[in-house]
Amino acid sequence: MRDAALERVRRARARWHDVNLRFGGWFNRIMPKGLFARSLIIIVAPMVILQSVLVFVFMERHYNTVTRRLSAAVSQDIAALSDLATAFPDAADQERIKQIAQFTMNLTVDFLPDQHLPPPGPKPFFSILDSNFTGELGKRLQRPFWTDTVGNSNLLEVRVQLDGKVMRVFVRRTQAYLSNSHIFLVWMVGTSLVLLAVAILFLRNQIKPIEALAEAAAAFGKGRDVTGFRPRGAREVRGAALAFLEMKRRIERQIEQRTTMLAGVSHDMRTILTRFKLELALIGDSVETEALRGDVDELQSMLEAYLAFARDDSAGELPALTDVSRILDDARRNGERHGVEIEARFTGEPMVMLRADAFRRCIGNLVANGWRHGRKLAINGNSDARWLTVTVDDDGPGIPPDRREEVFRPFVRLDDARNQDAGGSGLGLTIARDAARAHGGDVTLSDSPLGGLRATVRIPV
Repeated sequence: MRDAALERVRRARARWHDVNLRFGGWFNRIMPKGLFARSLIIIVAPMVILQSVLVFVFMERHYNTVTRRLSAAVSQDIAALSDLATAFPDAADQERIKQIAQFTMNLTVDFLPDQHLPPPGPKPFFSILDSNFTGELGKRLQRPFWTDTVGNSNLLEVRVQLDGKVMRVFVRRTQAYLSNSHIFLVWMVGTSLVLLAVAILFLRNQIKPIEALAEAAAAFGKGRDVTGFRPRGAREVRGAALAFLEMKRRIERQIEQRTTMLAGVSHDMRTILTRFKLELALIGDSVETEALRGDVDELQSMLEAYLAFARDDSAGELPALTDVSRILDDARRNGERHGVEIEARFTGEPMVMLRADAFRRCIGNLVANGWRHGRKLAINGNSDARWLTVTVDDDGPGIPPDRREEVFRPFVRLDDARNQDAGGSGLGLTIARDAARAHGGDVTLSDSPLGGLRATVRIPV
């Protein structure tokens, strides 16, 4: 019994949790994603709710109450006139009743002999005046009556059936109806619109510094120069902007120090390698010296690759409009010089804001990685309004899916996936990904339609 009750409770909680998740997902989908739009909702929603409450209170407790009391007062006057006309049916008395109604009650009264009430006219679907006025008349008049509240906009007409005649009464609408209620609504709505406009302007000024900070961070992340950015806005936004600028200065100072140190290391290592080459040249040609020359050349190429990776040559390069189709064509010609079958195609706008040398090195490393391990390559590029995408396909042995991220680590070479005798330092893919990420993009690996590996470069434009 207890287990069954616990199971019901568990199921009820699960259903409630599922309902909450669905409602939360739906609410997140319909809500705006921008800070400016959400801030506007935070400002507008309470104002609308407050105005709705005020209007309800005004309409329910003031507007309706005053209208009902005015209608009751006019209904009492009409009932009194009806009783007077019944008690004093003579013509002279009727003239006296008209004067009393005109000067004392501000009503216009006529007596229509030998007439009956007209048929009931159409009633408005929603009218506070009609419902209140007709209801109050029904409470006080013990005779048949007819009303017209939708005719003349300034007058209300009431007809009361008397003995052998009809008493017609014209009432000014303002006597039975609170007619200046629209002034309150106009003032309330107009003031709200003015306050809302002022709030939008102030809010826009508060959002702009946040947008500027986001743009500066995005530009710095893509390796572009951040110019004209300065901290402004609220204290918290200024603090975030100052922290960003300090971080930017530290990164630039670290890059500058690393570049200076590596320049010195490069100079010293090249000097030693140059001495090796000179000594080998003085020794003369032999089988041993030829092998040593090959080792020295390989060591020099590996040293250049290591220094290029550590130095990050793209750090000091400024973005510029670059013809991507020409870079792909140069990569095609370089691959053909190594005896592989290669084709290159590009669609879309070829001129893209890039660091040309870094992007050329990225594509060159990917193409070199392809012709080292395959005999057929295909380079395809595409540019649209948001992204520049370049794919490099080969027909080589490929890389297992579970090891594709591993090859982006420095100095990693896969013995079973790629030919170890093909040379290289194990930095080609690492340098290519670093160059792509310096542009705010990335390099990913997947299966190629040619049967080997596909390397995809995706960079925001």
